[in-house]
Amino acid sequence: MEQIKHFVFLAAIFSLSLNNILSAQKVWKLEDCINYALDNNLQIKQQVLNTRHNSNVLLQSKINLAPDLNAGAAHGFSWGRALDETTYEFTEDQRIMSTNANVSSSVSLFSGLQQLNTIKQNEFNLLVSLQDLEKLKNDISLAIAAGYLQILFNSELLGVTKNQLEITQMQVNRTSKLVNAGSLARGALLEIEAQAASEELNVINAANQLDISYLTLTQLLDLDSVGNFKIEIPEFGDIADQEILLTVNSVFNEANSLLPQIKSAEYQLASSERGLGIAKGARSPSLYLSGSYGTGYSDNRKQFNPSTGQFDLPYSFSEQMQDNQSTNLSIGMRIPIFNGWSVNTNISNAKLSVMNSQLVLETERNNLYKEIQQSYADAVAARKKYLATQQALIAMEESFMYTEQKFEVGLVNTVDYNAEKNRLIQTQSDLLQAKYDYIFKMKILDFYRGKPLTLSVL
Repeated sequence: MEQIKHFVFLAAIFSLSLNNILSAQKVWKLEDCINYALDNNLQIKQQVLNTRHNSNVLLQSKINLAPDLNAGAAHGFSWGRALDETTYEFTEDQRIMSTNANVSSSVSLFSGLQQLNTIKQNEFNLLVSLQDLEKLKNDISLAIAAGYLQILFNSELLGVTKNQLEITQMQVNRTSKLVNAGSLARGALLEIEAQAASEELNVINAANQLDISYLTLTQLLDLDSVGNFKIEIPEFGDIADQEILLTVNSVFNEANSLLPQIKSAEYQLASSERGLGIAKGARSPSLYLSGSYGTGYSDNRKQFNPSTGQFDLPYSFSEQMQDNQSTNLSIGMRIPIFNGWSVNTNISNAKLSVMNSQLVLETERNNLYKEIQQSYADAVAARKKYLATQQALIAMEESFMYTEQKFEVGLVNTVDYNAEKNRLIQTQSDLLQAKYDYIFKMKILDFYRGKPLTLSVL
């Protein structure tokens, strides 16, 4: 028995360790991050609950079309002067025990189409909540994409700073040898060592920025800790080899028919119009049908005795419940005449709600057009900046290589060498910034067009 327990314990430990190893080995793609967030984000879960609530409201409004049905029963005692509900006579100085039972039902036959408009309004409200859920998912997806690309940028920037530090350290070693040989003054070594120290700080800062960007993304994902979280480093290739063939209007036309914030505003307008119909329906007469069934028992009631001509025979519970049955069926109408002007006020407010919903829809469309205009301009500008920075980097690399060669033969001093090297580092950093800025701007344009966020195809 002890051996079995020991084996189970070891198996559990092995399984836990294996899970940790597999977790540590997992490399997250952008799609993995987005899917994980959509499944685990707390805001999304809250919006899902809100959608379920609206679904329940819709279901209830449909059920409200059915007749209601209620039953009741009562058993009581009375003393002194009391009404016997089975004979409708008053008794004096008697204790009466009575039992009553009833079933009632009613149904609205017509109420100015208020019930049907309520159902339609609740349907649109449900659609609004569903589109709001999609909008929330889109916002979170874009935030995750931005965080993901920030990690890629910081990762490449860290590689650039490390590479430059390695070059500088090689120059430190070379300069040290020249100083020891008496070919260079010691000041040259101190200057190049200061440059190396500055670049070591740049490496530390870049590493810190990379750690912070990982932390930001894991917080967006609601992960407990950064741990061994790593993302996939995709190969982008030449991202700007083709011009942007899209136009603002073409992107807007696609987005206007796809994006959830537009659909939500459209459904909200439709809901407000149904609300106006409900308010107007209160002016209409309402027609209803109702029915009831009841019976009762009283220990004070007696049966007629033919031999004595008096009501003195016992009247059993079962006989009274059978004989005292009553059924009622009625149809009625309620005609609104004056209700403190509330109907007119509700109609006026409902019209204002429709007008407001129209303005909200127009505002959403205007904002969307402006966002697409800005995103398109940003994408075009980012591509131009990327291409220009590419050419600048080629020229800067050639210039630095020439400066490095002159530095090695003593034709350029350390100050000029470091200045040229710093300009090269800045240009490399600018190119990375332009690269990822362009990628993100293009992804936003694709997202407006209904394309999923992915880095596999650019």
